[in-house]
Amino acid sequence: MIEQTGKPVSVLTVLTVLTVLTALLGALALAGCAGRSGQAAAPLYRCEHGLQFTVRFIDDTALLDGSRGHDLLYRDAGGQGDKQTVFSNERVRAEFGLGASGREAVLRYPLLPLVARCVRD
Repeated sequence: MIEQTGKPVSVLTVLTVLTVLTALLGALALAGCAGRSGQAAAPLYRCEHGLQFTVRFIDDTALLDGSRGHDLLYRDAGGQGDKQTVFSNERVRAEFGLGASGREAVLRYPLLPLVARCVRD
């Protein structure tokens, strides 16, 4: 609890407090940036037809970011075994975990129609 003493606060005291607060905020900002750089990079897939995209899997969704824009896909039925997963929305269906190594994927754009086979870097 701060008591009011009736004494005026000096300009030097105010400047000191502001300097300390600025330094703390700067340190927090740097810590936040450092925390983000520690995240693993999203895997990059290169596909037929000049397509490429990165994907982040979050819960039962896949966020695709690539040459055809951004797509949020939801977990869908399909896939064989626990390594193959399927995600889709109204625009695209993505199948992951294909091939002998599990590094392959297929993108299906039913409205175009376009099917692109992809490999994770």
